[in-house]
Amino acid sequence: MVVITIAVAWVVVGDIEAALNIGVVTNLLKTGTYYIYERMWDHVTWGVPSTK
Repeated sequence: MVVITIAVAWVVVGDIEAALNIGVVTNLLKTGTYYIYERMWDHVTWGVPSTK
């Protein structure tokens, strides 16, 4: 996925350094968003049987 993001950014921007920066930043943002999303779902208790 990162390679595709970098390739598309390179075609759009026309600068490989900027494309690499875009690829790295978007990957970090996606990873951070996924981590936060999963942490939020860990607190959801719907449909989870009680262990008490």
